[in-house]
Amino acid sequence: MNISEELIKKIVESVIKESLAGNNEAEVEKEKDPSGIIKIPTAKVKCEPFGGAEGVALKDIVTLEEAPRMGAGIMELDHTSFEWTLTYDEYDMVIDGILEIEIDGRTVTAYPNDIIYIPKGSHIYFKTPSTARYAYFVYPANWQSQ
Repeated sequence: MNISEELIKKIVESVIKESLAGNNEAEVEKEKDPSGIIKIPTAKVKCEPFGGAEGVALKDIVTLEEAPRMGAGIMELDHTSFEWTLTYDEYDMVIDGILEIEIDGRTVTAYPNDIIYIPKGSHIYFKTPSTARYAYFVYPANWQSQ
């Protein structure tokens, strides 16, 4: 049997892609309907430390394959503040705690069940005086390639 270098490359790429998608699937519990609808129990999402920022943890909850236009995840803040410039539009819905968004010296405060919209191009600070757990929804989903 003669296996070409191109075939090996395709197999390796496929295995890596499936492995990465599989790891995400294993970490986030999801119910998927054949229609494409996905249900995610947010209480079961385990966040992971974010880029060395103390007191900040997050977990993306959908892949680009599952939701190519909109991204979503869960973020947790613990007595912290961090600066961010959005290259995408974002909605945040507070699940627990207090989320503060500081912009231009003003602060918008949100409590459980409140929703905040942050437009693309905003230079902000995500903050909490205690803790916050919130769901974020971003458009476009592939904002890192913008």
